[in-house]
Amino acid sequence: MALRELKVCLLGDTGVGKSSIVWRFVEDSFDPNINPTIGASFMTKTVQHHNELHKFLIWDTAGQERFRALAPMYYRGSSAAIIVYDITKEDTFTTLKNWVKELRQHGPPNIVVAIAGNKCDLNDVREVQEKDAKDYSESINAVFVETSAKNAININELFIEISRRIPSANSSATSGKGFKLRRQSSEAEGKCC
Repeated sequence: MALRELKVCLLGDTGVGKSSIVWRFVEDSFDPNINPTIGASFMTKTVQHHNELHKFLIWDTAGQERFRALAPMYYRGSSAAIIVYDITKEDTFTTLKNWVKELRQHGPPNIVVAIAGNKCDLNDVREVQEKDAKDYSESINAVFVETSAKNAININELFIEISRRIPSANSSATSGKGFKLRRQSSEAEGKCC
């Protein structure tokens, strides 16, 4: 069985639950007192997808503004980016749109983008309506799922859908399963980091 390594990065504001999503996926555990990520953390998990093994190389980036300049190091060369927002905080959904713009300008052209509305277990204090996030995700051809790292809701499904969208090793990159980002301007191309 073929083994493919798929680099995936998680992006989003601090406190939205990026690390909790990764821990739930890789270790199937949840820590309500998890410390904020400094810079980035790295974990791996291998799952079977059809006739291939997909080894996810997961980069969990820090959400604090002071670490934002480091993010391009992690999403360059990535097969997928999961942009996470907190359904109980509208501003985290607004910031998510800025991450999408940044990926369009500086990310790989065929990156699979997934939007994850985390903390869906807190529906009674929801600020971001599921329909609004779903409509936005569809408008950019991104995977959309609401998750709860705390209650293990849709975490595995998120990574399964990413596996499904990444073209298999024996198909062409233009098979329609990838996510084609349009570059907005070429003037930013020559700039580094």
